[in-house]
Amino acid sequence: MSGSDDRRLVAAVRAGDGDAARELLEKGADPDTPGVDGLPVLCAAVGAYDVVVADVLVQGGADPDRVLPDGTTPLWWAVDGGSPAVCKAVLGAEPALRLSERARERLLSLARTWYETGAAEELRRRTGVKGPAETVRVPDDPDAFHHVQQLSLGGLLVRDGHGGILTMLEREFRIPTPVDELVTRAAVEPDQDHPVWWEVISVLLKRRGAGTWSALASHRHHPDPAHRRFLAEYLRCRGVLDDFHPHAEQEGDFLNTWAAEETDTEMLAKVLEALAEYEHSGLEATGLRYAVHPDARVRQRVPALFCPLEDASLTPPARAALLALIGDQDTEVRLIASRVAVNDDALLTPAVRALLMLAEGPDAGPQGEATALLASCRDRTPAVADALVALLDADDPLICLEAAYGLALRDDPRTAEAYERVRHLGVGFTDDHRWSKLWDWQWKNGRAVTG
Repeated sequence: MSGSDDRRLVAAVRAGDGDAARELLEKGADPDTPGVDGLPVLCAAVGAYDVVVADVLVQGGADPDRVLPDGTTPLWWAVDGGSPAVCKAVLGAEPALRLSERARERLLSLARTWYETGAAEELRRRTGVKGPAETVRVPDDPDAFHHVQQLSLGGLLVRDGHGGILTMLEREFRIPTPVDELVTRAAVEPDQDHPVWWEVISVLLKRRGAGTWSALASHRHHPDPAHRRFLAEYLRCRGVLDDFHPHAEQEGDFLNTWAAEETDTEMLAKVLEALAEYEHSGLEATGLRYAVHPDARVRQRVPALFCPLEDASLTPPARAALLALIGDQDTEVRLIASRVAVNDDALLTPAVRALLMLAEGPDAGPQGEATALLASCRDRTPAVADALVALLDADDPLICLEAAYGLALRDDPRTAEAYERVRHLGVGFTDDHRWSKLWDWQWKNGRAVTG
């Protein structure tokens, strides 16, 4: 690899171009190439909170444990910076085996100090600057699934994800942190999208012992509602990701009883959301109980409780309740109820009628999902096809794509024209299933879409 190619890698890292960096590494670039500051380029990616580039470099052979002139390492920088996403990218494989006991303890101590002191206070201590830090909420990962607070003070920048990093390190270093300590670590963070929530949940999901479940269940009656909120979210994730575990039936019973006894409306909605992820015999009865609840947040969680098991049909009481929810005064309730009802033969027509009204409405959020449901539903009447054609004028290109997809599913002669009108979406959608349907339609009809 030439020196000019090494400089190209440095430039790619500085530009945040993960694809270019990957290509250069595959061609033999040195993943530990020093940047303009003399430090490995991995440090530049870490300092920029560039998760993608940091991951590309580590996967390409960059050494996260390379000792820097000040005695730190790129991994130290990642822990210090407070981004769980960056830390995960830099952590590398088998850190418990790769790192010495002293190195592991230093990293744990660093994360623990930031977490226990608090990001703002630690910034003040390091900079000597008094007063509040400038704070902004930012996405911590490329998909913006998790968000953190990013703080700046006295020329230093840090993210407040050290609780998540500490939890991640404890997991990787095989440290069995007590359940109550983990729950508290998440519960003190009011933002449920903060990565510490997922880091704690991911640790607890791997603990299958009865003692873990008993310790978690005790938080249902914790005086702090944040602990109860965490428990409901943990159970929702458990139901989504691991519903065939040894305690599934017990947890379903637990949630069903909790729903019957919960008096706080917001908490009840969260409990119902979790319960819907379990195959429990009491789902329908609970749904019927709350189908006419005065709070829309609760009614929004009811339709999912009526989803029948595979090859089963809605019961008459569930069908009647869904029919009423399709006409609910709350837009979100109508949308969610229609999402379930559109799969039932007896409710297809009223569900489509509700979806048509939502798709024609001014709110882009409900309009987008209503269009997607109309596109894929079994209704093949001209009214739906004509509505999909009208939606090709929507400002949102994804709504246009869904409308074109729906026309292709119906073998509508306006399909070619429809796809022509959404081709500006670009190459990122080349492998999208909605575009794949276009290729099927072209082959079937012996036609090609130009442009």
